[in-house]
Amino acid sequence: MIELGQHAAFIVWAYLGVFIAMGTLIGLAILGDRRARGRLADLEARGIRRRSSGDSA
Repeated sequence: MIELGQHAAFIVWAYLGVFIAMGTLIGLAILGDRRARGRLADLEARGIRRRSSGDSA
């Protein structure tokens, strides 16, 4: 294995922290996507549609 020297514990914990943070961010993005898709499906089921891009406010 690669010799990490006296800072091995710090390096391992730093990598572990990054992996946990990235996994959390990816998980939150997936959950947000599912929630948004579910809400859009619910709105479409109730007959609420998006306005076309040609409408002016």
